[in-house]
Amino acid sequence: MPSNTDDLVPEDAPGYYVTEKKTLEEYNKLDAEDESLVKWKKSLGLDTSALLPVNPNDNRKVVILEMALLVDGKEPVVVDLSDESVLKTLSKNPFKVEEKSIYRLKIKFKIQHEIVTGIKYLQGIRKAGITLDKLEEPLGSYAPNTVNKPYYEVTLPEMEAPSGMLARGTYGAVSKFVDDDKQVHLLLNWAVEIVKVGRA
Repeated sequence: MPSNTDDLVPEDAPGYYVTEKKTLEEYNKLDAEDESLVKWKKSLGLDTSALLPVNPNDNRKVVILEMALLVDGKEPVVVDLSDESVLKTLSKNPFKVEEKSIYRLKIKFKIQHEIVTGIKYLQGIRKAGITLDKLEEPLGSYAPNTVNKPYYEVTLPEMEAPSGMLARGTYGAVSKFVDDDKQVHLLLNWAVEIVKVGRA
């Protein structure tokens, strides 16, 4: 029996190849005498002297800190994804969204240890075991966070909640954060409940 994530695979762009990875130290040594390149690398966060301190026992390269549900006219609902207990119960506490409302997801994350290229956000929405909607959104490439920029934030494109009696109810959702190397940095099971207007 296929799992909920079997159909969440990033598409390969024709003609695109993953280049050889370099460490931060190797990037810093590139063209060290070229002042303009030095400034450019610093603007990307490649100045190792300004990097955000990292727990040496934490090997994660991409750390998803928060996911926020932004619904027009409502207060944002923010979920702390750094809390293990929240991750375990997220699918049992669905986000409530009124039918026909416009909503977006905002992701807050940090990068540590090395540059991560081609991060993508994949999402599948399911009901009664059937995938009803899929999303693949490129988030970009990022250097490790610095003291001056301790995290990154990305807001995904807006979506419209379905409406009608058959559309109401609870949907299971699966999110994946994947990079160019097909490494999955977070697999997240959550849920959304479509409710009548005035019930959220």
